[in-house]
Amino acid sequence: MKPVKNINLLTKKEFLSFFGNIFEKSNWIAEEAFNLKPFINSEDLIIKMMNIYENSTNEKIIEIFNLHPKLAIEKKLTSFSSKEQSGAKLNTCTKEELDEFEYLNENYQKKFGFPFIIAVKGKNKDVILNDFRQRIKNTFEIEFNEAKNQVKRIASLRLEEILK
Repeated sequence: MKPVKNINLLTKKEFLSFFGNIFEKSNWIAEEAFNLKPFINSEDLIIKMMNIYENSTNEKIIEIFNLHPKLAIEKKLTSFSSKEQSGAKLNTCTKEELDEFEYLNENYQKKFGFPFIIAVKGKNKDVILNDFRQRIKNTFEIEFNEAKNQVKRIASLRLEEILK
């Protein structure tokens, strides 16, 4: 993706095409951010998008969580998620690894009511599986906060890629 230079000159359609999936399939955040133009700089945009997310209700946050793909087993991915999961080699899992991801995804979803979320960029499938095995043991409160932080991390990495 080509870096965006002058975000204030983007039309709403252009803005949404660049920033609509920063928070997985939650383009309403980008729409709200667009209405806060002009931005002093790219950091101002990042702060405003993060504030929109942070100030969302817990119910809205869980809706965002539930728009994230199940790691390694989901086939319909946004271009961001596809690139991120491929980079972590989640597309090269063995049958045993896929079976474990499927088992963990199913049990995690049952326990918490949303999919396991982790910023996979810079991690490999072994690290991700180990984190998954550990985090599934968490309480709802701990895991809700961890998932919320992971979503922010994912969004930050995506913004950094677009705005660099």
